[in-house]
Amino acid sequence: MDKKIFSAAGFFGMTAIVLGAFGAHALKKVLTVDQLDTFETGVKYQMYHALFLLFLGLNAHLSLKTKKSILVLTILGIIMFSGSIYLLATDSLNAFNFKVIGFVTPIGGLLLILAWALFTFQFLKKKS
Repeated sequence: MDKKIFSAAGFFGMTAIVLGAFGAHALKKVLTVDQLDTFETGVKYQMYHALFLLFLGLNAHLSLKTKKSILVLTILGIIMFSGSIYLLATDSLNAFNFKVIGFVTPIGGLLLILAWALFTFQFLKKKS
């Protein structure tokens, strides 16, 4: 399980850096300041949650079942939250109107909140 968690953490961390550089250099020429800020929000949340997954993988106090649940919630949350933000921020660059998928962003955010809530709840219910 930890190998999957570390693989996901590495993948999302690496792609956050690539997308951040892409936004700062290539997209700077074609997007507005507001669109770039939106894109950067997706990158930040992706990186925050890559680090969260790294911490999850290093944590020995959680059961494998709990780790798996948090991993799934976090992966789906990153894809839905950050992924939809990337598409919405770059909507002006293509013919497809990505605003129709705008409802996905809060669902992804909710999944990320649930991952953190599960993480927190597992520690609160542990006896010292």
